[in-house]
Amino acid sequence: MPYRLLGLVALFLLCPLAVAQDKPNIVVILVDDMGFSDIGCYGSEIDTPHLDALAKNGLRFTQFYNTGRCCPTRAALLTGLYSHQASVGHMIQDFKLPGYRGALNDRCVTIAEALKPAGYFTAMTGKWHVGGRDGQRPTSRGFDRFFGCTKGGVMYDLSTIGGRDLYLDDSLIADEDDELPEGFYSTHAFTDYAVQFIDESREADKPFFLYLAHIAPHFPLQAPQATIDKYRGKYKQGWQHLQRRRQQRQLEMGLIDENWPLAPLPERVGPWDQKTADERDRMEHIMAIYAAVVDEMDQSIGKLVAALRERDALDNTLILFVSDNGGNAEHGPKGTLDGGERPGGPGSRVWCGMSWAWAQNTPFREFKSRVHEGGIATPLIAHWPKGIDPSRNGKWDRGVGHVIDIMATCVDVAGATYPKQRNGKPVTPLQGVSLKPTFANQAIERDGMLYWEHQGNRAVRDGDWKLVAKGINNPWELYNLKADRTESSNLVQSHPQQAKRLAEAWEGWANRAQVYPMPKFGAWKKK
Repeated sequence: MPYRLLGLVALFLLCPLAVAQDKPNIVVILVDDMGFSDIGCYGSEIDTPHLDALAKNGLRFTQFYNTGRCCPTRAALLTGLYSHQASVGHMIQDFKLPGYRGALNDRCVTIAEALKPAGYFTAMTGKWHVGGRDGQRPTSRGFDRFFGCTKGGVMYDLSTIGGRDLYLDDSLIADEDDELPEGFYSTHAFTDYAVQFIDESREADKPFFLYLAHIAPHFPLQAPQATIDKYRGKYKQGWQHLQRRRQQRQLEMGLIDENWPLAPLPERVGPWDQKTADERDRMEHIMAIYAAVVDEMDQSIGKLVAALRERDALDNTLILFVSDNGGNAEHGPKGTLDGGERPGGPGSRVWCGMSWAWAQNTPFREFKSRVHEGGIATPLIAHWPKGIDPSRNGKWDRGVGHVIDIMATCVDVAGATYPKQRNGKPVTPLQGVSLKPTFANQAIERDGMLYWEHQGNRAVRDGDWKLVAKGINNPWELYNLKADRTESSNLVQSHPQQAKRLAEAWEGWANRAQVYPMPKFGAWKKK
């Protein structure tokens, strides 16, 4: 064979490898129970320099949404479908209804299953929570490697919370196992294993998709004492002061509109200055622990970014950072502070409760599990030096997005093909759209509305209009979010036709997307 032809053959053979090496790596970071204003680049006083740096050198979204609760958000993010379509309309209980089986069904695919045929090494660390039985865990849903929890999670030693199993791939890990890092603290262990898996992808000469699903800052809130001490005393002025201070930062950075009224203080919470000195000290301690958990989470993300930079991989890695729901009001206005001499340490039980969650969701109203803005609005940071126009660095994107868009975005930037079948069965078509156009300052084109339902809480958004209801038996409320994103002025009486149109659209979607039939018990029982 002539030398020139040999050279052409060699070049042809090398081309697939070169193309594979040009494919971007993708990292999706999901945090748990974090309020809209809990990181510095969205208005917080908590130290989050690593996330702030990603935002400064990337893009932030002002109107990005989750589903309002842990399991449904994970299902929607991983599959690009509404959570009921993936059979995770509630949590992990199996209600024997199509939309509420408690684990991903066989009519959906995960991002890992979509990207693996495109040559990606796929890995996950952290909290799975969309099926824990054999055949339901990450290694059965397209992930090459997995280190994390299939249900909720832990911060320190595994024995502190029953039923929170920790896995390495498909093998259970106990406290005494070698696979459990010395001085185990899950926030950092998840990153350590993530870096290990990244190195394995490099050894395999493949681009990687990493899904890092932090437990932080989910209860029970636990953190190193030194980090808790760093924040003690910083919340002595209370939740009303904190909300106003965060609002001011958000106004200064151009995140929110000065005409939006702040969410009113819930009646059950009450003013800070009416609490006793002991009550204020206790509540200040709770918020300091929460801040420490967020701080440690940011440090962990900093370790991951540093590892990517050291491996010369940061520039061609798309990083997406998002939260699974808004601030958590569980355990009521007083929260919980149990832990003897070391609240926030191993074995302790700490919940922020409604009082601080109200400030964490600044400027919005309502909380986790609800589908008013405080329950479903999340920060989204996108960082990708090679893929985001530098003119976008540090800017806000004001388009409307949803976690169902993350699958479509990953498929788009990876040059992958969304599967039409899984195990011989047809896959439900993608519901989301790619966010990639926003990286070049172009609008995304969504053909249709966005919808929500969780425990009877329901909403639909079309353009600037949002119809929302708290509970299946409560009336609809109507808001124009451009003028009033804090949902302070209900327009349902003055715009009845708009409300009727959106309500009919929601009912149509609920019938198509397996929202119906609903489990019929408690607050869900429809009259």
